Amino acid sequence: MSIDLNEITALMQLASPALPIGGYSYSQGLEAAIDSGLVKDAPTAEAWIKDVFLGVLARSEAPLWLLSYEAWIKEDIDSVQSLNDYFLASRETSELRSEAEQMGWSLLQIAQSLGWGSESLTQLSEIKPLSLLTAHSYACFHLKIQSKNGLAAYAFSWIENQVAASLKAIPLGQVAGQQALTKIRLLVPEMIKEAQDRAKSGLLMIDNFSPMLAILSSRHETQYSRLFRS
Repeated sequence: MSIDLNEITALMQLASPALPIGGYSYSQGLEAAIDSGLVKDAPTAEAWIKDVFLGVLARSEAPLWLLSYEAWIKEDIDSVQSLNDYFLASRETSELRSEAEQMGWSLLQIAQSLGWGSESLTQLSEIKPLSLLTAHSYACFHLKIQSKNGLAAYAFSWIENQVAASLKAIPLGQVAGQQALTKIRLLVPEMIKEAQDRAKSGLLMIDNFSPMLAILSSRHETQYSRLFRS
């Protein structure tokens, strides 16, 4: 079986922490979980990240990413816009929404600077506010990355950012961080399978029910001391 090296290197670029979209500055509620005492060491950090990954990302964000990618293939800009708006509406706090918008805008600047696409790049720039989910699915489509591989890169970036936040805020040692990263990245195929199954039913199977995450994210907005923007 041949391996498309251009696809692999494009995936590396999108998943790299060196991609300047600001992911390192967010914890997506994890810092508030640490402040509350729910997360305090390597086992609880791993459990938290795993629960959010399989309980939220797999059931909402990931299937929406797949639907957005499919809409780009079909050149269905109306659907792209609707999915972008749906995703932003599903962000339950101002911090989570601001994060999605800021990172989406940053990825758009990269796409424009590097010329990822032509006419559809103009269409992407007209989506305001633009979410990271929409910009990332666009980038994967125009870099000729298969949907499951693009979603895997999106998921790995999320996992890596969560582990990095744990290293800084708990803090954890580097080895403990790599152990958690290894265990959770091995769940990516399971997550993608669930996302694919949910995407087949469209928005009917989208489920972002996560009251604890929403509560902690809300608390983080007024948290006295914090390292991260979410």
